[in-house]
Amino acid sequence: MTLNDNIQYISGVGPKRAELFKKYLNIETVLDLLYYFPYKYIDRSRFYTISELATDLPVVQIRGRIVDYKIVGENKSKRLVATLSDQTGSIELVWFNGIQWIQKQFPILSDVVVLGKPLEFNRTLYIPHPEIEFWNTFEESLIQNLQPQYSIPDKLKQHAITNKVIIKIIQAVVKQYTSQINETLPEIILQRNQLISLKEALYQIHFPENIEKQKKAEYRLKFEELFYIQLQILSLKYFRRNNVAGFIFSKTKDNLVKLLYKKLPFKLTHAQIKVLNEIRHDLSSGKQMNRLLQGDVGSGKTIVALFTMLTAVDNGFQAALMAPTEILAQQHFQTITELCHNLPVNIQLLTGSSKISQRKEIHKGLQDQTINILIGTHALIEDDVTFAKLGLVIIDEQHRFGVAQRAKLWQKSTNEPHVLVMTATPIPRTLAMTIYGDLDVSIINELPPGRKPIKTIHLDDSQRLKLFQFLHQQIQKGRQVYVVFPLIKESETLISLKDLEDGYESYSREFPPPKYVIAVLHGQMKSQEKDFSMQLFASGKAHILIATTVIEVGVNVPNATVMVIESAERFGLAQLHQLRGRVGRGSEQSYCILMTKNNLSKESNMRIQTLCESNDGFYIAEKDLELRGPGDLEGTQQSGMPFDLKIARYSGDEQILSKAREEAEFILQKSPDLKLFPQLQLTLKKLKNEKNDWSKIS
Repeated sequence: MTLNDNIQYISGVGPKRAELFKKYLNIETVLDLLYYFPYKYIDRSRFYTISELATDLPVVQIRGRIVDYKIVGENKSKRLVATLSDQTGSIELVWFNGIQWIQKQFPILSDVVVLGKPLEFNRTLYIPHPEIEFWNTFEESLIQNLQPQYSIPDKLKQHAITNKVIIKIIQAVVKQYTSQINETLPEIILQRNQLISLKEALYQIHFPENIEKQKKAEYRLKFEELFYIQLQILSLKYFRRNNVAGFIFSKTKDNLVKLLYKKLPFKLTHAQIKVLNEIRHDLSSGKQMNRLLQGDVGSGKTIVALFTMLTAVDNGFQAALMAPTEILAQQHFQTITELCHNLPVNIQLLTGSSKISQRKEIHKGLQDQTINILIGTHALIEDDVTFAKLGLVIIDEQHRFGVAQRAKLWQKSTNEPHVLVMTATPIPRTLAMTIYGDLDVSIINELPPGRKPIKTIHLDDSQRLKLFQFLHQQIQKGRQVYVVFPLIKESETLISLKDLEDGYESYSREFPPPKYVIAVLHGQMKSQEKDFSMQLFASGKAHILIATTVIEVGVNVPNATVMVIESAERFGLAQLHQLRGRVGRGSEQSYCILMTKNNLSKESNMRIQTLCESNDGFYIAEKDLELRGPGDLEGTQQSGMPFDLKIARYSGDEQILSKAREEAEFILQKSPDLKLFPQLQLTLKKLKNEKNDWSKIS
């Protein structure tokens, strides 16, 4: 048998269990089993005597002899009670299931090893459902110090596949197959990083001789996993840099760019100027630009995008800007059209609600090049939308688009257009190195002058009167208010959650017409209704806008100075920060008020506290990753993270990731095509075949 054979032929598996392993753990081959790692270990180097046992101890291990069995209770309360003795005393072992099997398997006077948690009932110690095995079997096993604990779904447990069963199966695999494991890293990498062999690592990760060897095995396996991810990403970057020619935009400060710069009603920040210089260098280099622009909410990414698009137009090319929602696309269109007023540039908007007559005109204008800039939603990627000379693609809030959608827009040019990816969701460095590791990164870390930091306040439901008093004061000063709810209608699963419809009634009672005007905005409204509500609020005619998270990105009303987030504990940190960014866009002091229920979980409380103490999006993103994990940040819902991790973590293994990236760069500098490292070439090819083709995606 080989490492690629089906696990059904392994001792203790068989066809039925093999199907269960495939269904619930995605394990099919022997190699899959070897890479099914423990999530923790139990120390089995120590044996306790029965006289030492107490309820404050964790899981304990005892060696003793079964001296008696009795069956107690009836029906559901029926249980088997065994008496275990050693030289210091005796203790009861209790099982509710498998009663006959245990009695038959371990007859009276059997010498056994027992593993379990001591509990107390009626001042008597007992161990419920302990693991039990014969002493001589324990002596022969690979577990002498640390026992692996595997994550097992309940569905498998229902088929009697326990941790003990998994251990026995993997023990058989390790004994039989480790000799077939070949090294996957070059000797130079092993030596430079003092890594143990793969064979040794896979043995020690499952059955470590001691904690030191377990740590070395864990480091080796984490390093390898992250190294190959970085090698894939960086080899793509090297390929693009060396093989993909880009349109040369030699005119980087020409007519349109100069005209816009002269008529800007504000000064660019130092951060914006720095980013524009980086982009200009890319556009004139003869290489295809693939750049990620990160900027916190309100930092001025749109003006950078406009200057970049005008550079394309100055050089005789067309530019496309794709946004994830109609509201954001319309906001971009409105802002950019106003900024380009009186400039000789044709800017059009294409969304799902564009009329057929408008679409025909746009299609014609794209073909005869009378349209210079097209702004839109996913409507831009429809098959009948074709450009005559597309030179630049800008994707805003790109993590909201699926992989296939982004690739489709990228392919609307015969030659590769320059690509600028923008996000207002600050990305932790570890995720950026993975999700966007093949892109050059620019960061706008400076807000426009005159903006005051937003004050974030936490109130619970008992302080609602205080909230309403504050809102009255702000409205009297001529300010406007956002109120965001997580749901449109009450749902059975979230029955306690405030919903938009009830919220509208509650706020209408407190702020009654005709003195106050309240607008409503949510995703299920028709486009015309959304436009009406937004115009009502943007014009200042509505005092309050009650909305769902449809306003998370793109809404820009400088006079709105208060953001109230109802049931704030239901939102993630990144989303709360995005919503907060809808205010603080003018010169007046702005506020974000987080309304929650009275009793918060520890994690919810940490999220709320983090937001109250910081306005720094990058700090918040790191905290979000720490609390929540990577989630679906990059928007590839069909495949999870672009690289599924088996042992490494995006939060917690930053140092290993940095080292792995450094070593991948070292290898590619020595051999960009990896011909000097055939083993790496082979492994990389195999990994690429297992994943989606990411080579066409920015």
